Amino acid sequence: MDNCLFLPSQIKSNVADLVVYEHPLNERIRIFLRLEHLLLQIDHFVPMTDIWSSRAAIYTLLDVTAIFARSDLKTEILKELERHSTSLERIRRQPDVDIEALGAVLERLEQSIHQVYRLEGQIAHKLKKNEFLSAIAQRTSIPGGNCSFDLPQFHHWLNQPHEVRQRQMENWLQELAPVRKAIILLLELVRNSSHPSWEIAKSGLYLKTLDSQTPAQMVRIGLPRETPLFVEVSGNKNRFNIRFLEPVESGRPIQASEDVRFQFTSCIL
Repeated sequence: MDNCLFLPSQIKSNVADLVVYEHPLNERIRIFLRLEHLLLQIDHFVPMTDIWSSRAAIYTLLDVTAIFARSDLKTEILKELERHSTSLERIRRQPDVDIEALGAVLERLEQSIHQVYRLEGQIAHKLKKNEFLSAIAQRTSIPGGNCSFDLPQFHHWLNQPHEVRQRQMENWLQELAPVRKAIILLLELVRNSSHPSWEIAKSGLYLKTLDSQTPAQMVRIGLPRETPLFVEVSGNKNRFNIRFLEPVESGRPIQASEDVRFQFTSCIL
């Protein structure tokens, strides 16, 4: 393992002008990416002053709560934090390792382990028991089922001053703060675990077989922003293929006929 792991700014600068497509190669990372995606949406909507943004923030919070309700993610997160901590301890004596940066990462891991371990019961269990949120959740599966006459209490809440709504959202999100911090750290470590390389997809198709002894957590594919192509990945932790496709209005996307140069990172940690 090289010490690029501890220099995330280097890798970020390399992909600044690229659109990056990430594909998880195991269920744990898939869930972490979904949660990150939803939490970033909440970050966007909560400061917005309009009612529609507050609606969107609530619906996204309900999605987060639903993910936590489906599995024991507290155990999964703790296992992953401890696995990373053990792995990084092993490289402490390797040459060319930035000991100061390594120590800072290990300290962050220990803090997250402690904070997640201290959480009582299942993650987000207070949010799941909140009657106000539960009433909204019950209507979300019905098309148009969240009108003011369906949920008058929600309508009342939406018409409170923005400061009131924002304060309430921040109070609810506080329950998720330790988990959010842990997921951000874990994904940061995975993303920065390897240097990217430039590869060629022959006629828009790239096939890759991975070493089963050192399974990758995710793959990242970068394309220049000006390209007309997008990326579709299929496969698993051992073998996958990447197709480079061009959108067709009202039709099925077409695979590129020319060779495509792209940035590729196999994130192994």
